[in-house]
Amino acid sequence: MINISDLTELCIKLGCKVHTACYLKDYTTFKIGGRCSAIVDAASAEDAAELVKYFRANNIKYTVLGRGSNILASDEGYNGVILHLGGDFSKVDVYGTKLTAQSGASLSAVCVKAQQNGLSGMENLYGIPGSVGGGLFMNAGAYGTEMKDVVVSAEYIDENGVLKVISVDEMMLSYRRSIFSERNCIVTSVTFALTEGDPNSIKESMNECMRKRTSKQPLEYPSAGSTFKRPEGSYASLLIEKCGLKGQSVGGAQISEKHSGFVINTGNATFADVMELCEKVKNTVMEKTGYSLELEPIILK
Repeated sequence: MINISDLTELCIKLGCKVHTACYLKDYTTFKIGGRCSAIVDAASAEDAAELVKYFRANNIKYTVLGRGSNILASDEGYNGVILHLGGDFSKVDVYGTKLTAQSGASLSAVCVKAQQNGLSGMENLYGIPGSVGGGLFMNAGAYGTEMKDVVVSAEYIDENGVLKVISVDEMMLSYRRSIFSERNCIVTSVTFALTEGDPNSIKESMNECMRKRTSKQPLEYPSAGSTFKRPEGSYASLLIEKCGLKGQSVGGAQISEKHSGFVINTGNATFADVMELCEKVKNTVMEKTGYSLELEPIILK
């Protein structure tokens, strides 16, 4: 049971903001999600660690949310606290050819910071609609570059609310997986090792990535990005299209006609709409091709 009064008192002491009567649809790029008990905006790693200790000591259900770009939240809401690492948790510092970003910073903002300082290596990550923390959590990647290719270390909060540092070799980074996704840990900052480059050339490469995204992906609609992980030996979008599912819909959820790897919210999609459509896709693809598709977004309920 969450004691909002006690939580508010702690947050005042820490200098964090507490929001009650919030709806997750306002915090996710899918624009889907019901009410949650409370959302706490953390402004530092130390504050977030103290909050985790409080949640654990009081047996309070909690989860972490950055920019909500890889989340599908239930319309039934979330009976717990959302620890939000957002705009107040987005500082980016440059030290020579290394760059350290707090986990709430957007990946695109970090790419811009690198470009402005003549640092190359992150160009292909430009335009990924997520935070640094979420990007490392799932080892985000695009156009041949993954987070594991440019990250050297990270700071995180372990299961007991203790701040620790981890090297990239210990992160177990693979396709859409990391040690953070296997354990209940929270990434608080990430350090990247980049190389010197020409700012203009870097900017052109970033712009080219954005042109590709804009031309091929349904960015004009709310979504959680790629809906299905890439199965070994094929591509989810190719399999979905081969099965004649492109453009199929359930309620307000639709397989994008622009990119069949995306399930989009055409305006009034519910959690149930998206889940029913995804199950239809998974069942049809399995029946017709033998491939098993796995959802990429994290289900929050």
